[in-house]
Amino acid sequence: MTDAPTPSSTDSTDSTDRAVVERELRAMIAEAARLDAAVVAGLPADTDLFGPEIGLTSLAGVALLGAVDTRFGVDVAALDLSLDSLQSIATLTDFVTAHRGGR
Repeated sequence: MTDAPTPSSTDSTDSTDRAVVERELRAMIAEAARLDAAVVAGLPADTDLFGPEIGLTSLAGVALLGAVDTRFGVDVAALDLSLDSLQSIATLTDFVTAHRGGR
């Protein structure tokens, strides 16, 4: 009998860490865009940050980047010169999760 592979504790920790980062980023996005946090919490992860649902302005984007740097220690603008990570909630979450804590 062969044991089925089980996810490592690292995989579980990574997915939990990502979920925490995403939840916090959604709150930051809501604050920067001056939207109800519950509305942003309910949006699909692939929602465009500068699209009609969130409507992030360039000024709000700068505020969001500052909040991300302060909270997570990730200077998105310095690490992602093209700012592709600001495409959607998911891309920003992935970027911050990957670069958080100097990883």
